[in-house]
Amino acid sequence: MKKVILSGMLALSCWMGQAVQAQSKHSFALSKTDFMLDGKPFQIISGEMHPARIPHEYWRHRIQMAKAMGCNTIAAYVFWNYHEPVKGQFDFSTGNHNIAEFIKIAQEEGMWVLLRPGPYVCAEWEFGGLPPYLLQTPDIKVRCMDPRYIAAVTTYVNHLAAEIKPLLVTNGGPIVMVQIENEYGSYGNDKEYLNTLKEMWVKNGINVPFYTADGATAYMLEAGGVEGAAIGLDSGGSEADFAAAKKQNPDVPAFSSESYPGWLTHWGEQWQRPGIDGIAKEVKFLMDTRRSFNLYVIHGGTNFGYTAGANSGGKGYEPDVTSYDYDAPINEQGNATPKYEALRKLIGSYLPKGKKLPAIPKPVPAITIPEFNLSPFTSVWDHLPQPVKSPQPKPFEAYGQDYGFMVYKTTLIGHKSGRLTIKDLHDYATVFLNGKYIGKIDRRLGERTIDLPVSDVKNPVLEILVEGMGRINFADALIDRKGITDRVVLNGMTLMNWEVYGLPMTEKFVQELSASSNNATKPGQFFKATFNLDKTGDTYIDMSGYKKGIVWVNGHNLGRYWEIGPQKNLYCPAPWLKKGANEIVVFDLLQEAPAPVKGVLSLL
Repeated sequence: MKKVILSGMLALSCWMGQAVQAQSKHSFALSKTDFMLDGKPFQIISGEMHPARIPHEYWRHRIQMAKAMGCNTIAAYVFWNYHEPVKGQFDFSTGNHNIAEFIKIAQEEGMWVLLRPGPYVCAEWEFGGLPPYLLQTPDIKVRCMDPRYIAAVTTYVNHLAAEIKPLLVTNGGPIVMVQIENEYGSYGNDKEYLNTLKEMWVKNGINVPFYTADGATAYMLEAGGVEGAAIGLDSGGSEADFAAAKKQNPDVPAFSSESYPGWLTHWGEQWQRPGIDGIAKEVKFLMDTRRSFNLYVIHGGTNFGYTAGANSGGKGYEPDVTSYDYDAPINEQGNATPKYEALRKLIGSYLPKGKKLPAIPKPVPAITIPEFNLSPFTSVWDHLPQPVKSPQPKPFEAYGQDYGFMVYKTTLIGHKSGRLTIKDLHDYATVFLNGKYIGKIDRRLGERTIDLPVSDVKNPVLEILVEGMGRINFADALIDRKGITDRVVLNGMTLMNWEVYGLPMTEKFVQELSASSNNATKPGQFFKATFNLDKTGDTYIDMSGYKKGIVWVNGHNLGRYWEIGPQKNLYCPAPWLKKGANEIVVFDLLQEAPAPVKGVLSLL
């Protein structure tokens, strides 16, 4: 044991000396058992965070927080759909999209980088990072050699490679390894696809070692492995896990590519709070045995806008909450938690005598905002665009829409009341008959039907307002188009001749809304207020007085809230606020009258 601890101390001593030399050119390679930095065994102690989930003004702070906990490396997902939201239109330069800037900041802070570019990443992120425009092709297959998918992936890889190539360790940068796909052994077995991805990177000059990441199970490791790539284990917390990797390929090193300090939370659940003991035990094992590892995640951040994903468990659909706090060591607002303190103390105990970890950065200032009232502003029903006529409803993607809401409208002929069935609703609908709210249908609960009452109107009008929530991001239900993806049936009769109104609810759309009161009592209302600040700081907007909807502050989409919880407070970072007047707009699917809101200090 003394030898093991001593070797761990030497590895950390090596890290302390090497990390600060990150501006110089280094070498990084794989031996059969170790990661080799400048020809010497190197223990990767990585903390994962995602640039898209953290306001770019805070990137350096979060990286410094990881370093102060004892990490020498940052792992980062790149979300393809975040950088190519429209086919052929890439953004690697503005705000949170500037992935090269994030990597450079990591280097400036003396950290190495594990890059996880997908193209599929999972990550509890919308569609696992794949761009929704792919779903405009009705029969497309993803994560395989479908030529239409491969063509899109090739374009993505070509663009991203140009951004990251100068930042490889071989070119004096901090990127030491690049991951190929993600947990592919949990999804498919197309080895040609995996090898094609590797060849794409190589052709683009990506000449650092590659790695994969899969569960420590024989079939996953076989299906997800790539010849010559290091084996990541999700997670690797025992000798048996590492033995499974060695059996799969004895010629490359393995590491715990995702050790989990926390876990994700779905709407309608209790907050996931795994505690400290499990991850502390795993990290101690990894430190004692000098295994490399990555904490997934050291800091989660926030699923701003429409970026939260979903799983296919429960009754077939489990959407993720807006916060990606994840019960991580660094919480959503960037503060150290008891879990952080415990892991910092543990990792720090392996430092050579006389060495200390960097001081913990000061917390970002936070503020409260006294309660203030919102006022009725306008109704979604007053801002419908020109409709598209469809014989039967089609999903969002068929109309070229990726996110937001859609209204499906038809006149009832023949059957005019009774059991209404939406054959395949994705994901939440409010139903109206002659402008009156009838009720909701919630995919999360496995709901598909609602009773339409008898109407005294000769030609009743049916309207269905559908919210597309997060696309499923894991396993075999990955193809998850939004809206009404099949027929609508009333007492067994298929309803025809629809008018379809697309409502992407972009930030631009919300900023351009004008006041109106034509449908003030019909659910689907916008509420608005101005609040004044003497100083700015991080805050959480308490939405406990509202039912289900979305919040914009100064034009920034904070994400979804829902009365079913557990999340009632939405994170609003200081850079999105300003001294003086600030504007908040709330769209609520269910609430007819405004309620007050306030700014509080924390998620809970």
